[in-house]
Amino acid sequence: MLGKKLSFLLIGGSRDKMRQFSLSYGFILISAAIIAFLFVADIFLTASYMKSQSASAELKRLREENKLLAEKYEELQGKVSEIAGIYDELVEKEVVIRNIFNLPEISSDERQLGVGGPAQKIYTNVSETIRKAYSAKSDIDALLRLARFEKEKYEEVYDVLAEKKSILDHTPSILPSRGYRTRGFGMKYDPFTGYKQFHSGIDIANKTGTPVYATADGVVKFAGRSGGLGKLITINHGYGYRSRYGHLSKIKVQRGQKVRRGDLIGLMGSTGYSTGPHLHYEVVKNGKSVNPLEYILN
Repeated sequence: MLGKKLSFLLIGGSRDKMRQFSLSYGFILISAAIIAFLFVADIFLTASYMKSQSASAELKRLREENKLLAEKYEELQGKVSEIAGIYDELVEKEVVIRNIFNLPEISSDERQLGVGGPAQKIYTNVSETIRKAYSAKSDIDALLRLARFEKEKYEEVYDVLAEKKSILDHTPSILPSRGYRTRGFGMKYDPFTGYKQFHSGIDIANKTGTPVYATADGVVKFAGRSGGLGKLITINHGYGYRSRYGHLSKIKVQRGQKVRRGDLIGLMGSTGYSTGPHLHYEVVKNGKSVNPLEYILN
């Protein structure tokens, strides 16, 4: 069958001669097979070329991304170092604060925050960028642990200082009124009897109506008349402290009222057992009268 031939007749123009040629079935089949092979090969090669071009473009993109990531990790490592420096400064300030207020120190071993547990996987067959990424992550994790630890210690310092501030706010520490000190604390001569007797405060003389101020934060425990001290104000400051203000002409507060250091509470006068306008000022600590001058910082 492959030996059989097909005849083809070519007819040209009206003056041209007719031409006839024959092709065997085998030649036609082989030619068709070659053409089909070339067509398929062309499609395969074209697809391979396109795939190669796409892979090349992807590889180029990945290299650019890898370069960008490497730059970002270098930048991140710099920021990690900067944060570590800031952390060291915070630790130094915390140490200073603890020394100023006599707070317990934290040992360097405790600050190391040793971490135990299973050994971590070591990555060997990875790129330099990946290794930098794991190194940066490790540094950041360590900084986070240190930051949480330091935050906890600063909260401890804050609580202590807040308590100390509260104590200071409630400790008498200013002059209650302007004037001249006419009588001190301790065994003094009584102006009426001429005999020495214990004087539980200090006397500050000035004209009637001179403002009298609370010497610390607290709550008014008493506001009214009290025998020889005339019009009297007693303030409970807490922490074992009380202050008393006697011989007032006017009382500007009432019992149970909260006051702050420097608040106007009354006016100087000469009520009660008095030879003239003045303020009798007392400081009581844990139930015992103490010298008010030791609690006047200004």
